This record gives sequence, structure tokens and C-alpha cells, in this order.
Amino acid sequence: MTIPILKVKQLCASYGKAQVLHSLSMSLAKGSVITVIGPNGAGKSTFLNCLMGVLPSQGMIEFNGQAINELTLEERVMQGISLVPENRELFSTMTVEDNLLLGGYRQMWLGNAKWRSRIDDIFDLFPRLRERRLQEAGTLSGGERQMLAVGRSLMSRPSLLMLDEPSLGLAPLIVKEIFTIIETLRQTGVSVVLVEQNARAALAVADYGYVLEMGEFSLQGEASNLAEDPRIIDTYLGSAKK
Repeated sequence: MTIPILKVKQLCASYGKAQVLHSLSMSLAKGSVITVIGPNGAGKSTFLNCLMGVLPSQGMIEFNGQAINELTLEERVMQGISLVPENRELFSTMTVEDNLLLGGYRQMWLGNAKWRSRIDDIFDLFPRLRERRLQEAGTLSGGERQMLAVGRSLMSRPSLLMLDEPSLGLAPLIVKEIFTIIETLRQTGVSVVLVEQNARAALAVADYGYVLEMGEFSLQGEASNLAEDPRIIDTYLGSAKK
């Protein structure tokens, strides 16, 4: 039996006395894409931050069959996990190229002598970043900043990439481009956890989906089946058909 790259059992998280996540359990097969959809305030970003070690949690988180609950954020990065947060967290006064190189520190510490060459792969994936390699990150458009944030995470050659609302605030054409990139990543063997409010686009690119509502998974299943589920259509997809 193949060990999933990520397995979560009974994950709970709280802000003070207010419990935000309630006994979440999920599994991600290697090389696949899962999406977590749901309304604002459901706990989607909290879920990713718990997986990354940004926030404390209870329950079990396993990565490649090993419990990582006690690992720090930095240690999880070194294990091969990367998160692109909703606010992207770029260094705005640094160039595109320098932002990307900062993302390669995992490969540098692992002793990969050719870690800098990864930047050419990123430029192939995002040609616009090559054109703007000496431009300050703070002067980029919203779509270009998202590309840079994803590219910086990929510099570490992660086995697991987690994306928090990658389409937020972007024009439709850029959104389509970002989701095309996610499909490309799947083909290269990178496993992806995608948190996204654009349920239609998310379910189109994912293998499996979870619906997070009020801190609980209210529904889950094959992404193609969820996209045909009347409850999902009425709540999350209906407006897209108008």
C-alpha cells in the first residue's frame, strides 16, 4: 500500500478559547492535487497554517509516513513542505531574482551545488519573471507577484506545495494562467494542497476535494463528483453559471 505524502487525523485548532478547526481528517496521495473550498471564515487558511507549523494544533499530521507535529516551521520546510500564503509575503524592495534565490536556501543547506540553476526552471515556468528579473518585487502587478510567490516556493524543490487563495484579486486571464501552472506542477510530481474560494477553477484542477464549513469538513469526494453535486452547485458554483 502506498503511503500518502500527507495524512491528517483529528486535527483541531483554537484561537484562545474559540475552537476554529474541529477534528479534521484528510489524506493526500503523492503527485496529486486536493482542494479545500468553503466560505470566508470557515478556517481554510488556519488549516494550512497548522499544516505548515505557523499555528499550534492538536491531532496528528504525518508527512511521508512520519509525524511532524513537533517540527518547527523551518524544519517542515527542510522536510520538503512549502506554503504560498494568501498575502504572498514578498520582499518588495528586492529584485525578482533575489526573491527567488532566497527561496533556494533549502537546496543550499542540503548541499545541492547546482541549487542556483533551479532559477532557470522557474523562468521557463514563468517567462514574465525572466523579463522582470532585475525589477523590484513591489513594482510588479498582482498576477506577477503571485507568480513570484509560487516561483520562490518552487526554488526549494518541495514535495508538497500548499497554496492559499492563489487567485485572490487577480484578473480572469491571470487566474486561468495560475491554474494552468498548478496542472503543470501535478505533471512534474509535486503534490498540491489548494485552498481556494474559486470553487469552479479549484475543482477543475484537483483530483479530490473537501468542503470546509464552520471548521469542519462537511463534504468530500472526487473533485469531478463534487462539481456535479447539487449542494456544491447551489452554494459555490451557481453564480458562475449566470
